[in-house]
Amino acid sequence: MGTTWILVAHRAGARLFENKGPGTGLAPVQDIPHPEGKLKSKDLGTDEPGRGFDSHGARHAFTQHQEPAAHVAEQFAKHLAGLLDDGRLKQRYSKLVLVAEPHFLGSLRAALTRETAALVSASLDKDLGKVDAHAMPKHLGSV
Repeated sequence: MGTTWILVAHRAGARLFENKGPGTGLAPVQDIPHPEGKLKSKDLGTDEPGRGFDSHGARHAFTQHQEPAAHVAEQFAKHLAGLLDDGRLKQRYSKLVLVAEPHFLGSLRAALTRETAALVSASLDKDLGKVDAHAMPKHLGSV
């Protein structure tokens, strides 16, 4: 049995854990903060109608009728998908479990490459972002 990565994500951050097999528990791999995800659309400044800045100063166009907060969440989902793809390319895991609140889980799935998506063995539509790492196995159940 290979290593399973478990990504527990929400708009304001994510935690990546790994499990190396039955009875081994979860080991933290990476904590990925995203404080911009806590901001509401009205708090996210824009430089002109239809455009905004990300946390690194780059400009991104908002898609038609997309709220700035939704755009920021979508960009974070793409960032996480890139990290997962990098881990896949380095063969750091053979299975992937995604855990996120329903809307963000959809954004995350949409951002995954086909190859990384093929490694998703389970997903859970729950916001476990604030759950203590020691309590996480109880919330994940048999996933």
